[in-house]
Amino acid sequence: MSKKKERDLSATQQELASFPSAAGKDDPALDPFEINFRPEFQSDRGPRAPFVNDSGVVIGDHQYESPESPLSQWTEDTDPAIMAGSQWVHPYKDIGFLTSENRDYFEQGIPPQGGIFMHPDKNAASGIGAHDEGESRSNEK
Repeated sequence: MSKKKERDLSATQQELASFPSAAGKDDPALDPFEINFRPEFQSDRGPRAPFVNDSGVVIGDHQYESPESPLSQWTEDTDPAIMAGSQWVHPYKDIGFLTSENRDYFEQGIPPQGGIFMHPDKNAASGIGAHDEGESRSNEK
């Protein structure tokens, strides 16, 4: 792993560790929804117990709806970026871990196939940043 990735991973782990544990009786060691990570994916992941993020939402309790969540208060004025970042993802109990591709990778070490979400004949790039700063967008059709 590169030094930059190690620093980024460490910063994410520190951020997650800064959130308070959520109240409750859940024993993270007995969680039936948690996958069995290979040893190389277990170290330095972050907290195993549910935690409360900056928005007051409990992450990792398998209750995917919360009145405090921006998803429960979504309007057309809500910036989707509010839901971005590691504070919205539990390091052990994210729902994405339950996909067959992720289970194969994290439990058996089988890397996912490349390109499964790519369109071979379509450019799905957003185009953001594709224009020069001096170029006017008013000429676009």
